[in-house]
Amino acid sequence: MSTLSTDPIADMLTRIRNAIAVRKYEVVLPHSNVKESVAKLLKETRFIDDVKVGKATIGKELTIVINRENTNARITEIVRISKPGRRSYVSSDTIPTIKRGRGIVIVSTSKGMMTGSQAKKSGIGGELICKVY
Repeated sequence: MSTLSTDPIADMLTRIRNAIAVRKYEVVLPHSNVKESVAKLLKETRFIDDVKVGKATIGKELTIVINRENTNARITEIVRISKPGRRSYVSSDTIPTIKRGRGIVIVSTSKGMMTGSQAKKSGIGGELICKVY
């Protein structure tokens, strides 16, 4: 199996979704700055417990600790919104609210990755990356 993906963010989200489904508490995947910033936002909003960057045989690897052992994951749903074939861009006033504010949407802006509420507060729009509940 090849570790090269045409959509690395979707691959990361799928690995997290699959790990939650089989009750794993940790995911290890190839590192990229975009994946690291998405994972750090998930950590800031307390959907995951920890993000670590370590050395691999080639390059770096990203370790995402979803939850502690013997506890339930806090992520119920994690979905990619903008895909390589169909990008989804929004302005600051049309950023969606997920599950009446209980979930988040991650937006890639000109100021970097941020949550939808941070982007609304800053008054900037961008590309919708994913929604997490």
